[in-house]
Amino acid sequence: MVDSIKRMDDEFLSQAVALAQGAIALSEPNPRVGCVIASADGQVLGQGHTQQAGGPHAEVMALRDAQAQGASVQGATAYVTLEPCSHHGRTPPCADALVQAGLARVVVALMDPNPMVGGQGVARLRGAGIQVDVVSPDHAAAVASRELNIGFLSRMVRQRPWVRMKMAGSLDGRAALENGESKWITGEAARADGQRWRARAGAVLTGIGTVLVDDPRLDVRALTVPRQPLRVVLDSTWRTPPSARLWAQPGDALVCGLAPNALDAQALARRQALEAAGCAVLDCAADARVGGLDLAGVLSSLAQRGVNELHVEAGARLNAAFITGGWVDEYLLYVAPKLIGPGRALAELPALAHLGEAIDLRFQDVQKIGEDLRIVARPPGRDAF
Repeated sequence: MVDSIKRMDDEFLSQAVALAQGAIALSEPNPRVGCVIASADGQVLGQGHTQQAGGPHAEVMALRDAQAQGASVQGATAYVTLEPCSHHGRTPPCADALVQAGLARVVVALMDPNPMVGGQGVARLRGAGIQVDVVSPDHAAAVASRELNIGFLSRMVRQRPWVRMKMAGSLDGRAALENGESKWITGEAARADGQRWRARAGAVLTGIGTVLVDDPRLDVRALTVPRQPLRVVLDSTWRTPPSARLWAQPGDALVCGLAPNALDAQALARRQALEAAGCAVLDCAADARVGGLDLAGVLSSLAQRGVNELHVEAGARLNAAFITGGWVDEYLLYVAPKLIGPGRALAELPALAHLGEAIDLRFQDVQKIGEDLRIVARPPGRDAF
């Protein structure tokens, strides 16, 4: 009997994780959550995932699904990938909805690090007489839910987004030829895959150098998404043109630069021109060590705007500032089977005196994407929060 219950729990938690995938590019800034409601004999009564911010959460979607099918959930079990919320935000508490529906048991894959929840959802369910089982942290569903919500966890625990840096280059580590030509080092499949990673981010960030040279849109184009990431430019002296393509709809853009009291007359005039054109601006402090903006402050401001995952696609100088500052949580690297020779680096990192000073990384995943190689790597222990 115990083994059959465990098998059922594992199966429905796995289904809930698969449902949570449907919240990618939709639920930001809320976490990606899936829910399956099943009867004691293993029949699925309802299922759903979190909708857009302000819309229903996974548990409510599953309850609505069961109601639409005419199924009673009295005495049933709900399998959720994240602890049901217990506070009134844009929507009422999901824990209350489960209690009112008459659930007998709730199985939770991952506890919610949000200080407004943080165990209170489970406590509310148990206080109402519902059996609550939280799986171990090494359970497959717990690991998968954590990875799916790594940005949300980062924002809740560290008050900053999970920073993912995307780079593409040749086998000998060149992002472009010496003359700047880089289209295209990697193939179409790799570029399409990069768009999918953009889509899961709350914001896509680049530097003013990239804007002035390439005039990128920074949006998601290769697939249809319900929400475009916020487009962010780091531009300390406000050189972003009001006519830049990143301002085009749909979606929002934001330029981060130095505060007015740190600007000369020309830079101040450029900032005022952006504001007059209706462009969103954010005043930031300077960081003399990198000759630019204080990245800690930028990340904190983006977290306050609800950005869970920050996708960095920048030039060699800004890449180096993020890397040497220790801000990169994850590297997304596409390697083309090409040898270029002399060319531009992926990041302008300083020379090291000893090999022991090298930045140590651990491979998370290595896959072939088309003719190219995709490598996902993290600094050791970076996700231990």
